[in-house]
Amino acid sequence: MIKGKTRKNTYRAIYRLLDRVSPVPFDCGTICGAACCRTDEPENMGLYLLPGEEKIHDRRDPWLTWELQSTEEYDFPPSWHGKVCYVNCAGPEHCRRSLRPIQCRTFPLKPVILKEGEESPVPVVYREPGCELALTWQDEALPYCCPLIASAAALDPAFLRATYTVWKHLIRDPLIRDLAAGR
Repeated sequence: MIKGKTRKNTYRAIYRLLDRVSPVPFDCGTICGAACCRTDEPENMGLYLLPGEEKIHDRRDPWLTWELQSTEEYDFPPSWHGKVCYVNCAGPEHCRRSLRPIQCRTFPLKPVILKEGEESPVPVVYREPGCELALTWQDEALPYCCPLIASAAALDPAFLRATYTVWKHLIRDPLIRDLAAGR
């Protein structure tokens, strides 16, 4: 299993912070039928846990199914060696919201590290002045259309600040930093 430097208590604190915010002031799943939470699509809907994030989950908990995947077989940074956890949710009706993985909680945004003067190929949604970290819309191919991304929706400022704070802490871990930097 790939080992990151982010501690279990840090992940717990991050989860608590993100519990208090949402991208919009209503359940965005009501507009799209919770498309990002469905596993009944032909594509296998799921996401990768960040290095060490698996420490706060119980693999016996039936709301998630687990699979270990090799970093060499997928598009991970070269610094990532070994296995990563890929999880699938049993669907929104079974979701344990307090345990949703970070990449679920911060969707539809993703972190990117931009060098000084570098422009993002995807519109930057939030960035603090003088910081290399930026939040952009998730731009990976998705088997569904996220209405928030499609409309470039105005996101809740508290969500933007909390998500930015979380990723600022997470990129202190060299493995997560490499992921955000696209290396």
